[in-house]
Amino acid sequence: MRNVDVSGRGTNRRNAQYYVDGSAARQLRPREDARDRRRQAPEAKRTLSRRRIVKAAPMNMGYMAVMAGAVLIVCGLMMSYVKMQSDITNHINTISDLESRLNELKLANDETYTKIMSNVDLEEIKRIAVNELGMKYAKEGQVVQYTGEGNDYVRQYSDIPQ
Repeated sequence: MRNVDVSGRGTNRRNAQYYVDGSAARQLRPREDARDRRRQAPEAKRTLSRRRIVKAAPMNMGYMAVMAGAVLIVCGLMMSYVKMQSDITNHINTISDLESRLNELKLANDETYTKIMSNVDLEEIKRIAVNELGMKYAKEGQVVQYTGEGNDYVRQYSDIPQ
């Protein structure tokens, strides 16, 4: 920074005006001496302590009632939050128990189906159908190919044309 004498008089530190040279900000007040700071420090501390005492004093019954009500509301909200968390935990545990039971039942069902299918003898069924019931294999002219329209099954309302 540079001192500039605008009045034409000698440069006096208290009356000097500063201008910005670069990125430095100008000073609005000259620096205080260390002596001035020491003199003002005890007074400033006393003033701050008086202000704190004055601000801490006005707690009347209305203020206390409002604060007590706010504390009760917050406590109620926290208790409901904890209850909801507990309910969610219980539901998650119930769901995991049901899922494990479902998996056990699926495994048991698959094992039973495998046992049943392994006990079925397709050759015996074919022998009974051909020999005892008189069934015959279809000949080449008896099989009719039919293309469905994407449905899972076909309903026949009349005879199939020849």
